Amino acid sequence: MTLIKSISGIRGTIGGHVGDTLNPLDIVKFTSAYAAWIRRTTTVKSNTIVVGRDARISGEMVKNVVCGTLMGMGFDVVNIGLASTPTTELAVTMEGACGGIIITASHNPRMWNALKLLNEKGEFLNQEEGNEVLRLAEEEAFEYADVDHLGHYREDQTYDQKHIDLVKNLKLVDVEAIRKAHFRMAIDTVNSVGGIILPRLLEQLGVEQVTGLFTEPTGNFGHNPEPLEKNLGDIKALMQKGGHDLAFVVDPDVDRLAMFCEDGTMYGEEYTLVTVADYVLQHTPGNTVSNLSSTRALRDVTRMRGGEYSAAAVGEVNVVAKMKETRAVIGGEGNGGVIYPEAHYGRDALVGIALVLTYLARTGKKMSELRATYPSYFMAKNRIDLTPETDVDAILEKVKDMYKDEEVNDIDGVKIDFPDKWVHLRKSNTEPIIRVYSEAATQAEAEEIGRKVMDVVYSLA
Repeated sequence: MTLIKSISGIRGTIGGHVGDTLNPLDIVKFTSAYAAWIRRTTTVKSNTIVVGRDARISGEMVKNVVCGTLMGMGFDVVNIGLASTPTTELAVTMEGACGGIIITASHNPRMWNALKLLNEKGEFLNQEEGNEVLRLAEEEAFEYADVDHLGHYREDQTYDQKHIDLVKNLKLVDVEAIRKAHFRMAIDTVNSVGGIILPRLLEQLGVEQVTGLFTEPTGNFGHNPEPLEKNLGDIKALMQKGGHDLAFVVDPDVDRLAMFCEDGTMYGEEYTLVTVADYVLQHTPGNTVSNLSSTRALRDVTRMRGGEYSAAAVGEVNVVAKMKETRAVIGGEGNGGVIYPEAHYGRDALVGIALVLTYLARTGKKMSELRATYPSYFMAKNRIDLTPETDVDAILEKVKDMYKDEEVNDIDGVKIDFPDKWVHLRKSNTEPIIRVYSEAATQAEAEEIGRKVMDVVYSLA
């Protein structure tokens, strides 16, 4: 059983001993610390914190503990119920709240849950802020409200529609073009909140036909919830039968978007952001950002459209910070996470869906034809297992020095950019391993360059 405390929140498996798992006592402690931090730092006059959750079986229990604790800390709670991560992020700013908590373990299996913490802008906490919450929790530096200053509680089920309205009203979303395209689609929402909001979105966008897989939000995930091709055999088989123009797949909290072509070929999660960026850049020239482990194709498309590409450290909060710094018009992560500032600074599958459908409708292309317009890269993902005594930082410094004649980025581990490929080495913060990502023009080349650099690391360990 596992409990992981990090700057982004608290995550763990349900059931077990205090301090070892995500249990009521640790939830109270962490929620209290977050509320104390909000009280000290918020600049808005509101006393409200928004709470939303995905459909996990443990969600009702965790929600009750979180909401009660926030009220005990003197905050008013707006519970928006079963809601996606981007919906909850938007609800914070629409509500004028001073913060928000999303109860979701994202793509982790059903026995996991987590608290993800938002500031008054509906954005994730940065490292300094997250570390302060961790300190407050460790020291139990919080004080509960007396009986006359307890918070109030209310429920508001309107934010799904408000989210859909925001997406429909984006300048680059063309509902009429989508309606005229008569799209026949399939979706897989892995038995979570996507099964509630995506059918409503697609109906209001004018999609003609939607076939749904795993759409009932039971929390009993019908397959591994991470939207990778190896986990998506059901929708792949459905698409191979024909009769659908494309398919969308989301994770349990609907911030990642994967796609399938009309022939059952997976579009490639790395290319969700590439495609959306290509469409956005044609109408809004500017810069782009993704993390260091994302495909080089975004850089290629950005330069082709006259913009500048920048890489950020891995993690949504780091991508958002770099996007603001470079005034990027579009950005995100290669796991299918699209961040479009015209909507908000958070990964949002609904935004990605609407922009992709508009792009397809306006071009008249099939999904496979659109995918063929982008440079093809292949990615390999490996890991190097080390001992707890290994000085990983020293190894990475030696690797950086060995490849000093290449283009090297060390803002998050070590990324070596060769002219026609790259390798990224990242140290795990929780175990003695180095994650190795590599990309090249073929899968074999990606595997080869990854192994070559891994051999270098092994020789230094």
